[in-house]
Amino acid sequence: MLKKIGLAALVAVLVIGAVAWFNRAAIIQVIALNRAKANRIEAGPTRPVPWNQGPAKATMPLAERPPNIIFILLDDLGYNDITTFGGGIAGGRVPTPNIDRLAAQGAIFSQSYAGTGTCAPSRAMLMTGRYPTRTGFEFTPTPNGMTNVLAAFAESRGESPLPRMEVNPAINDEIMPFKDKGLPSSEITIAELLKQQNYHTVHIGKWHLGNSPQFLPNAQGFDESLLMHSGLYLPEDDPNVVNAKLDFDPIDKFLWAALSFAASYNGGEPFKPGGYLTDWWTDETLRVIEANRNRPFFLHLAHWAPHTPLQATRADYDAVGAFPTHRERVYAAMVRAVDRSVGRVLDKLEAEGLAENTIVVLSSDNGAPGYIGIPQVNAPYRGWKITLFEGGIRVPMFVKWPARIAPGTVVDTPVAHIDLFPSLAAAAGVPLPHDRVIDGVNFMPAASGTGPLKRKDDAIFWQSGQYRVVRAGDWKLQVDGNQNKLWLFNLATDPTEKTNLANKQPQKVAELKALLAAHHANAVPSLWAHSLISPIAIDKTLDQKVVEGDEYILWAN
Repeated sequence: MLKKIGLAALVAVLVIGAVAWFNRAAIIQVIALNRAKANRIEAGPTRPVPWNQGPAKATMPLAERPPNIIFILLDDLGYNDITTFGGGIAGGRVPTPNIDRLAAQGAIFSQSYAGTGTCAPSRAMLMTGRYPTRTGFEFTPTPNGMTNVLAAFAESRGESPLPRMEVNPAINDEIMPFKDKGLPSSEITIAELLKQQNYHTVHIGKWHLGNSPQFLPNAQGFDESLLMHSGLYLPEDDPNVVNAKLDFDPIDKFLWAALSFAASYNGGEPFKPGGYLTDWWTDETLRVIEANRNRPFFLHLAHWAPHTPLQATRADYDAVGAFPTHRERVYAAMVRAVDRSVGRVLDKLEAEGLAENTIVVLSSDNGAPGYIGIPQVNAPYRGWKITLFEGGIRVPMFVKWPARIAPGTVVDTPVAHIDLFPSLAAAAGVPLPHDRVIDGVNFMPAASGTGPLKRKDDAIFWQSGQYRVVRAGDWKLQVDGNQNKLWLFNLATDPTEKTNLANKQPQKVAELKALLAAHHANAVPSLWAHSLISPIAIDKTLDQKVVEGDEYILWAN
């Protein structure tokens, strides 16, 4: 009997062990999500933001002052989310009239590019005008525990023709925690540069260039910062919010577990925002414009929308009407809120008499992601956020400056996020730093019709680890060194990157490879190593089944 009991116990242990082994990914995921929930930020009660008040009277006429600058950056906006380009959500059924108004009143850059296919490196390039080869800011900082969730989720998905996600064993949250990843203070931001011309500088919203004091906006040239301290648009159980959770997306799972409803001002203690995040940040933007109407100001309004977690106000959700899926309806409602924000900012400038000599720039940090499961967001372009296909990096860029830029201007020459730094500096009359290379070029002459936009070799570069891309003239070469694959496209004849010419154009491949080699020849090391390499299907959203033969890239982050 004892032998039988011993054998039965042994079998039970082996069965339990086998089940645990096969479910280890799910167990790791649950542990990581529970840790994320335990580390949620506790925010205090809502309180007014004590914005600095500028002079009661202007010391010189508006036309004689350096221009005010408002830079509105959206997060993960799809190229096809706005109606300016003839698209729009649900075929334009939910229009973006205020973004369209901004575009029509100034310059539309018809070929404008993000710094890369993910948010933080793009933001670093926007702030500095410099490539990662010079700053080392190559990979997006991810919150502690997020890599474990992504890796565990990938392992639990079962068989796939795509390679497995690779976790870098040499880097983890203990070796390089989230708090230590940020833009070095040795870099000069556009906010720091504008202060030479006595601009009052204000940041509102997302930052993602470091969350320790030495990296935050107040340490990077901003006089004031109303920071997205955490990332819920409203509390999950708020009666005025409609949520859409994405069960197929590990990033979404982590965000719902980790995020709370919290803001902070100038590095102070976190408190609850005063309403739905997109609308509340706009409320505060209008207060900043009013407070600074009598002095030059630079306002960086960095919206979180329409980034996940997908949360809309009930009013916007009701207004957009029915959609094929709940998540599409919530997403459309979020874009509606962003468009309303843009309109309120434009209206406030008009009301304060500031519109004529205020530069308003609008762009997105990268294209929309495939992990939200909405196939047409980047149409007509291939790819998503987390790729360097056009869908991941082709973004809107509109610049309105009535004093200098004629309505209806279209600039067809390619521009990129690195160009904003020198362009805004030139508009403000501030010389560029002499102790470092600024990679961007001034696009203001092209926008104002006073001169062409010239760039060395006509070349724009992108990178994420061994995945490196160059566009020179109409030609674009993508080199995925992780899988030794090349894509060569002529964007003049094939802007949607359907026909790979790499095998037919070896001389053009060699020419563009030489440009890439020269670009990386004296590159500084990345500030931190990548923590994982992920396969990303180019033509499938995350909820769609990948089959043998589907193309993919391998993305290091």
